[in-house]
Amino acid sequence: MTAIAPVTLRGKYVTLEPLSMAHHDGLVAAASDGELWDLWYTTVPRPEAMAAEIRSRLAAQEAGTELSFTTRLNDAATGEPGRIIGLTSYYAIDLNVPRLAIGATWNAAGAQGSGTNPDSKRLLLAHAFETLGCAAVEFHTHWMNMQSREAIARLGAKQDGVLRAHRRMADGSLRDTVVFSIVAAEWPQVRNGLDYRLARTR
Repeated sequence: MTAIAPVTLRGKYVTLEPLSMAHHDGLVAAASDGELWDLWYTTVPRPEAMAAEIRSRLAAQEAGTELSFTTRLNDAATGEPGRIIGLTSYYAIDLNVPRLAIGATWNAAGAQGSGTNPDSKRLLLAHAFETLGCAAVEFHTHWMNMQSREAIARLGAKQDGVLRAHRRMADGSLRDTVVFSIVAAEWPQVRNGLDYRLARTR
């Protein structure tokens, strides 16, 4: 792998589009569904900070360290992408291995628990392992974010460890980061598990 090019990925419930400034208003609306910025253990931007957040992620993409996607909910009747419900990213990209992390993920409160998150992860993992040839994919989350930790474990990822006092949060507190990963040899089993879950939703 020599580079990660922007790509659109379409699944059963969601379509992931390369992030752009044109998604600003839709992302503000999605984050406002549940006022996700009020969850202290997450880093969802407030409406007034969304433009700066998008610019920062696009700059990281230009530098080759990140590739972010806007998540759209597919229309149940046509399968075509519809309203914006959130954001997700590839980051910590190491082209030498290659490996990367999937994260900075958030979805509107109204879309949670509807199959959109496993569908999104199915798309991102398949692209990472089957197209980009990654040897491993990581997931990082706050020690206190039990919802995220449980969701990552349900994917089939294994917990590698905990990085104590790893990151400074916006409120000044230090975050203990839980690290999970899936290696390439595990991907077929993880893929089967995700396909089974998605077949049983709705």
